[in-house]
Amino acid sequence: MSTGSRRGTGSGRSRSSADGREQREQPGRSSRSGTMVRSRKRTMSMYEDNTPTALPLLLDMVRGPERLPADEELQEMLRGKLRVLQADSGEVTALFTELSTHLLSISPEDKIIYVTFKTFEEIWKFNTYYTVGFLDHCLESLLFDPKLWLQSVEEEVSAEISFAQDTLDLISKPSSCRRARDIAQFEPPFLGSGWSVRCLADGARGTAPKPSLEPVPAFHQWFLKSCPESILVGDGKPSCSFPLQFARGSCLAAEEYDADGPDELSLAPNDRIIIVGLLVSCFDWFVGKKESSGEMGLVKTELVKPDDTYNSEEVFIEGEDRTFFTIQEDKAIEETLELLKKKKQILGHSYKLDKMPSQDQRKKIDFVKPDNLELQQEREELKMHIQRFLSSEPTVPLNSKNHDSISPSETPNSSLRFFVPHIVEGKNHTEEFMPLFTFLQNQNYVPDYGELYRLTPEQLCSTTFTGHSDEDQLASFLSVARETARKKRLFWSQTRICFLLGKLCVGRSKFSQARVYFEEALSVPREGFADFRLLTYIYYNLSKIYLLQKNTESFFAVTERLVALLMGFSFCLEIVEEDFVLKHILKKAVLANNKQAEARASFLLAKHYWERKEKLEAIPYIERLLVLSCEEAPTFSISPSCGYLTLAGLYNELDLANLSACSFRKTSLDPSTTLTESLSCIVQLLSNSMPQQEPNSFPCHLAPYLHKVASLPELQEKQNVRHHVLSHHLTVCLSEMFSKHGMLDRAVQCMHELVESSPSAQSLPVSQVNSALIWLAWLHIEKSQPDVALDVLELVLATMPEHCTSPQEGEVLNLCGVALCSMGDLRRAVENYEAAIEICQEYEDLPNWAVAQANLGLLCLKAGASALAQTHLMEALQLFSELDAEGHEQSFITVLLELGKLYVRRGQMHYGKECYEWALLLSISAKLLDCELGATSQLCRLYSSESPDQTQCIVYSLHQLQLLQRTGDMVQTAEALETLSQLYLSLSTHKAYQAALDYTKSSLGMFIDMGVKEKEAYGWLQAGKIYHLLGQTELVELYIQAAQEVALSTGDTQSILSLLEAAGDIFFNSEQDRDKAITFYRDRALPISTKANSVHTRLRLCNKLTELMLNLKMFGEAVEFAQTALDISIALGERLNERVAYHRLAALYHRLQQFELAEHFYLKTLALCPSPLQFDEETLYYVRVYQMLGDIIFYDVKDPVDAAGYYHLALAAALDLGNKKSQLQLCTRLATIYHNFLMDRESSLFFYQRARGLAAELNIRRVNISPEQAHSSNYSTKTQ
Repeated sequence: MSTGSRRGTGSGRSRSSADGREQREQPGRSSRSGTMVRSRKRTMSMYEDNTPTALPLLLDMVRGPERLPADEELQEMLRGKLRVLQADSGEVTALFTELSTHLLSISPEDKIIYVTFKTFEEIWKFNTYYTVGFLDHCLESLLFDPKLWLQSVEEEVSAEISFAQDTLDLISKPSSCRRARDIAQFEPPFLGSGWSVRCLADGARGTAPKPSLEPVPAFHQWFLKSCPESILVGDGKPSCSFPLQFARGSCLAAEEYDADGPDELSLAPNDRIIIVGLLVSCFDWFVGKKESSGEMGLVKTELVKPDDTYNSEEVFIEGEDRTFFTIQEDKAIEETLELLKKKKQILGHSYKLDKMPSQDQRKKIDFVKPDNLELQQEREELKMHIQRFLSSEPTVPLNSKNHDSISPSETPNSSLRFFVPHIVEGKNHTEEFMPLFTFLQNQNYVPDYGELYRLTPEQLCSTTFTGHSDEDQLASFLSVARETARKKRLFWSQTRICFLLGKLCVGRSKFSQARVYFEEALSVPREGFADFRLLTYIYYNLSKIYLLQKNTESFFAVTERLVALLMGFSFCLEIVEEDFVLKHILKKAVLANNKQAEARASFLLAKHYWERKEKLEAIPYIERLLVLSCEEAPTFSISPSCGYLTLAGLYNELDLANLSACSFRKTSLDPSTTLTESLSCIVQLLSNSMPQQEPNSFPCHLAPYLHKVASLPELQEKQNVRHHVLSHHLTVCLSEMFSKHGMLDRAVQCMHELVESSPSAQSLPVSQVNSALIWLAWLHIEKSQPDVALDVLELVLATMPEHCTSPQEGEVLNLCGVALCSMGDLRRAVENYEAAIEICQEYEDLPNWAVAQANLGLLCLKAGASALAQTHLMEALQLFSELDAEGHEQSFITVLLELGKLYVRRGQMHYGKECYEWALLLSISAKLLDCELGATSQLCRLYSSESPDQTQCIVYSLHQLQLLQRTGDMVQTAEALETLSQLYLSLSTHKAYQAALDYTKSSLGMFIDMGVKEKEAYGWLQAGKIYHLLGQTELVELYIQAAQEVALSTGDTQSILSLLEAAGDIFFNSEQDRDKAITFYRDRALPISTKANSVHTRLRLCNKLTELMLNLKMFGEAVEFAQTALDISIALGERLNERVAYHRLAALYHRLQQFELAEHFYLKTLALCPSPLQFDEETLYYVRVYQMLGDIIFYDVKDPVDAAGYYHLALAAALDLGNKKSQLQLCTRLATIYHNFLMDRESSLFFYQRARGLAAELNIRRVNISPEQAHSSNYSTKTQ
């Protein structure tokens, strides 16, 4: 069936009706679809007296999640709306046309709408829309007025449609074609010959005098009509009676079976088979894995019996993408906020116009405050919440985005190239084929193969293979390569070359020759298929060829195997380019009445069309998936929200606005809907409503969506900036909608909830917080509660600077005037109005203007809006620089320093440095010591960390020291001296060391004077370290001893430990007297750490002692500390330290010539390495350790067989790393071992040739050119 005939609306609908008329007008046409329609027409004549022609739809108003009948007021509202629609039925007619039905009449008093159908497709689609819940929501768009939409937010008011399913079955019964449990095609009797019947399962034909018909689901009828004849008829009956329809787990082999090919598994009785993916009983094969050997392959369903098997409720397989598209949450939030801001008509910076009072209010001169104690208490609580609301400050920028780094799961080599030489008959071209063989001779799948398999024949000729003149030369090259691979017994190379030859033949329409190549590719391997992608490609191409050549038996046989792979592996779907295999799956599922398999097939078909940009073709299958999930007792579980959201977008593309809106509504109401999906609904609805709606307003049907998102636990639980901002805007928008439609109590309640539930760390700029409170005050004024509004405004006004006016302050003062006027306090109202006017005229006051701009800049800085902050600070800076009067320098310097910090954070170091230097010059000129010190500190920080420059850092640090000495702050002065000492030490010159020593001694003297023992101890130690660097060893121990004594006097175990370890580090990190570190580590620090149970310090000390003794060749003593470090690492569960400890133990035992222990610990080290490897350094470590193990086993243990194994592992890692030097060494050693010890001439020659090739690539001149020479030089050296 064509795409157009599937669509029930627009152009597709008219085409469908036309097709139906054409079929009825040509009863003699012999096509299958025509036969079925003739059958329906003739059958309809049998039922025409009893078949109803109209379907009554009963409407009702319900409330709550229980959907109980609403009160009489709402029911009467429904009747009134139906009366309006009865008089003007244009909207309802258009709606039902979109729902694939036709309006007959409306009965308002009975709340019934009568509809009818003209085609079978209309019945099917209408029933689908009803089942998935679209009808109710479509009617709501007609029946609900704006106020009812807003009422439905909390009261959950909704419309409900019901009808008698039996009536619809009677209308559609003539189109049934199920006989007993078999689906068949029927042709009416001709001249009393009986009904002709053809079974779709096996194609058997026969006659029946009076067939017993049962209803067949409309979707099944549509699908079977749309299937090609070659797929529809035959191979429909299950070949076994496996008791579970949709199985996972494991099963047992029922009998012995010898595999017919490498793609199958051989079985012995009671072999346990693990089901890979799914075992579907209506299919002949499934993918299994032997539990005993780990082999994977195809297993016949009839050969197994259940064991640890269960019926799966999950129709998806592991690793499968269950969605049709992905939406980033941050992007959805950003788009929603952008649209909400466009639509909002909140107070903003415009003054509110007071309303004229009514006649009764004019008589009332004085406003009397209510004496109700409860109301007073509510006001106090509101004031308390507002104070907390205003006390928060922005902490994170609103425009911050989380950019997720997406790394592809596969990174195939995009520059796959093979040169095609000229093939000369009779010449040996083996060497020329070796690059191709090396690439293809891998039993397992690698990412590069995926790129090769996906290439079209044209791409194979133009990109992958070069050097040939035409396809014939390439085919000749591959044919010779295939023959060579066969002779060399390179089975996997032969298999893949056959596959490539088959693809070339398909591209040239040589299908018979292609079939031969593909069949050969299946039969070549001598062992099981591990490359299931290749197997899928072969099966798919063979099935296409068999289908084209009308080889029905072979087509169904291969297709069944391909189905097994589709049920086992998620990647297979991307390989299947056409839909005939997927339709075969759905057909068998329908014939077998297997609902889980039908759902799986529907998902695969929908995903197939979606990924191939045939999105409209996916609609019926997504709808079917949702219908199956909506059944009363579904046999599987899915999350329908993604399906609803996908349908909404597709309906929108078809201009089916009502269906699209219903899909969005169902998405929003579904319990599984995520925040991202809910926001996508809002974005789409707002975007679609913009042309129809007036600007700065919201469509009322959006209220339930906004409320749903605002109440989502996912939004409430996430405590970050974007979610707080979103929650804020959603609540304010809801309040505006309630206010616009006169629901002031609900509007005020929304704002109260916002204020009361606002997080303690507010995520909005203060101006937006104030705007929300101003809006709340205006709502209270409209509710005739001006005293409450004045409380709110006074709290807002109290947060603003007293001597710095701003437009928003004028706005607040203006609204205060409105509130005071409503209360009757006209004098204060006038004062506030005048103050607001004065603010508008004060912009010529440049100093205050500059401060206001600076404060706004600082506000934005706190909010994290750095770009906006830079703009305001630059404007303030411009205003300050134009001022001639004095007295503003401190503010000017503060702005410069803040602007400089902003530039530095944004990486604009040059601008930041200029701001700091300008601030320093201003502070020197104005003689502001604190400002000068602050500017100098910023410059020191800039040149020490953000933009390192040792010279500049020392210059400004010296200036900072002078300023601190002027302040008399000894603590900061001593710390500045320490900093200068470290700066001079980093210069690593003798003169710098002397300067560092002087500053250290100065700081030491100050710490002694202040009695800061810990700082004093480190001062002594720092001086000893510098003396050690200066080579004055006689003073080193003296200063270190003094440091120890001071540290011991503190009685702080951790301080003592840290100092002793730091003392040992002085010798550990130097080139002389390294053995002295052992005294501090082993004899002093280690006992204290053991006694104090400081595990991490003890581990660190043991690691340092092991490393130190290893370098000092104290191997025997080092073993004890290495073992201790290992025990501690294992106890702490620190894998990295554990690996280091194992490695050091292995190195120590190697040095002690305990080779078995060395091998054991090296292997333990490798066992702890992460898998998969993440960095090249880890792979290099594998290479070196395996090579070291090979050297130990070969040269020390004298076991060439095991050594060859380790060298092979090292070579594999070197190949993965691409380290050709290591490959050269390993290939040379392997060539030597295979030649002289294992007597494997072929392997020796292979590795020798590899080594020669690598040597040529690396341009290395090898002296020991032959394996014998390499053996004699290397082995004799080790054994002497």
